[in-house]
Amino acid sequence: MDLYSNEFDVAGSVKTTDPAQVKAEVSRIFLDLYPDARTDALDTAFNDATAMYRGEFPGFLVCDTAYHDIQHVLDVTLAMARLIDGYERGRVGKESINERLFHLGVITALFHDIGYLRQQSDDKSINNGAEFTLVHVSRGAQFLREYMPRLGMPDMANIAASLIHFTGYERPVSAIEVPGLIYRLIGNLLGSADIIAQMADRCYLEKCRDRLYPEFVAGGLASKRDASGNEIIVFSSGEDLVRKTPGFYAGATRRLQQDLDKGYEFAESHFQGQNLYLEELNKNIRFASQFAADPELSELRRQPPDTLKT
Repeated sequence: MDLYSNEFDVAGSVKTTDPAQVKAEVSRIFLDLYPDARTDALDTAFNDATAMYRGEFPGFLVCDTAYHDIQHVLDVTLAMARLIDGYERGRVGKESINERLFHLGVITALFHDIGYLRQQSDDKSINNGAEFTLVHVSRGAQFLREYMPRLGMPDMANIAASLIHFTGYERPVSAIEVPGLIYRLIGNLLGSADIIAQMADRCYLEKCRDRLYPEFVAGGLASKRDASGNEIIVFSSGEDLVRKTPGFYAGATRRLQQDLDKGYEFAESHFQGQNLYLEELNKNIRFASQFAADPELSELRRQPPDTLKT
């Protein structure tokens, strides 16, 4: 087994544990679309996000959520840039995503999970960022309101704060307010990138079992209360979470196709006819379905990169 490949994107060309590689590829896509543009805002955003996840940015503690880590963020950011590229290269008679809107979409992707990061100002009783699961999108929205002016984009602060909700479930997609159809398109691409990037990850099922389940426990999603106050177990273990992944995908498919208006399809234009994200995603779902009856899930042996040590 080639463990090194577990660090790469669906095309096997970009190391998604390396911020410099992802930044270089996103910048290449950006400059191919807008040859006369500058990458200053992207450079600053990538550098800041990297420092934040590594605990090297003032006020931020190092990332301690093993599933929602820097690799996930970089994977989603790369997918977002590719979806924008696919839209731009395939659009006919549709409104353009200009360079400033590209910045908005990619920067929001880069910080879409920043709400999981603990900050020095947070309640000291919070022991892990996963405890913010239910409110991490709102935390991220507040961060973007304060952060966008740092990039010279104060007029986009409130828009970015709205767009981040396309990656969460705190608000129905139809209820998210944006100032125009082009921003709703960007939101749809952002929400789509978040789903397809993580579910196409080579180690997605292992990450669900070993990393996402503990986050669900810490964040209060592994169980819930009924109307009478009785506890109902939603996921009894990491293995149970994997077995229920095909069911989750059914809901994710409805979200991708209906709520997010099939934004994932623009990957085909980027990859010149192929949708590598859907191909890898479907492999994972078929694999999960095949081994749903395996009590040990013994075939899940891939080793995801340990980005929390970097």
